[in-house]
Amino acid sequence: MGEHTTSLRDGVLSHLESLEASSHQLALKQGEGEQHQENVTRLKAKIKELRRQRDKLKAKLNMSRSGLIRDEDATQSTTQTHQAAGASTQALLEWKVKNMKNLLQMFHLTGISGKLTREGACLCINTAFEGTYLDSYYLYLRIQQPVQIQRHTVPAFIPLKQIADEYLQTDIKRFFSVLSDHLNAYVGRKFQAQQLQEHFAAFLAGPLQGNSLYNLLEFSYSVGPGGKTFPFSAKLTYGDPLCFLPSEATVACKEGAVASEAEMAASHQALFHQKTLHEVFRSFTDSTESLSPRELSASSKGVPSGCGKATAV
Repeated sequence: MGEHTTSLRDGVLSHLESLEASSHQLALKQGEGEQHQENVTRLKAKIKELRRQRDKLKAKLNMSRSGLIRDEDATQSTTQTHQAAGASTQALLEWKVKNMKNLLQMFHLTGISGKLTREGACLCINTAFEGTYLDSYYLYLRIQQPVQIQRHTVPAFIPLKQIADEYLQTDIKRFFSVLSDHLNAYVGRKFQAQQLQEHFAAFLAGPLQGNSLYNLLEFSYSVGPGGKTFPFSAKLTYGDPLCFLPSEATVACKEGAVASEAEMAASHQALFHQKTLHEVFRSFTDSTESLSPRELSASSKGVPSGCGKATAV
């Protein structure tokens, strides 16, 4: 009986150990299953998060690409615009240079010469009177838009600014033509005054009075037929700045002069309207001066009066 009890106990214990082992194995498997499930859940969540981040990055990348494309398009468009503007500016500049060359060639025939410089062009206006070349004046132009006069040697009393404001931007040919007329008229009047003082000083009683523009001259002189001289005073006003002949001429004789002197003064006054200043005094030494005052007055009336417009060389 003792052996039976021992055998029974061993069998029960063995069975319990087997059950315990099975239970332990089951618990282990169950724990592994739960851990696996937790890992799966965690990995799924991580995958989901990674996908979300991926989609977000894709969206940003697409936006960046779109922006880059727009920037490239804008840059390309801006570049093309700048290139077109640059080409247009270059073409305009080349046209201006070509036009200026043509002007220089054309102006050379009218007393205006020049050359291109790094900043534009240098123009020289050569003046003359009665076939005699006189002074030269220079203008340095900047060929931009608008055309600018950088510096010049034109006298201050010539209305250069007024002429430039009126013609320089719209008609440069007209600008140089008008300026040349002003300068030639000025040097023409100056030349006459110098010729009078240099070659006919013997006729003058005192110095010739005048202003810088030589558009107002006053002087006293003595002339007369047959070696007999009479004193006269003359005032010449050049009202038109483009003329080298006076618009007004007044010749007066001394107070209480006889009729012949008054007639001579009137004839002289007519001559000053019709001839240049030195030509008038040259005529006093010609054979025509030997005529009587009445004959001289009659001969001068047939000569037409004119302004004496100055023109370019």
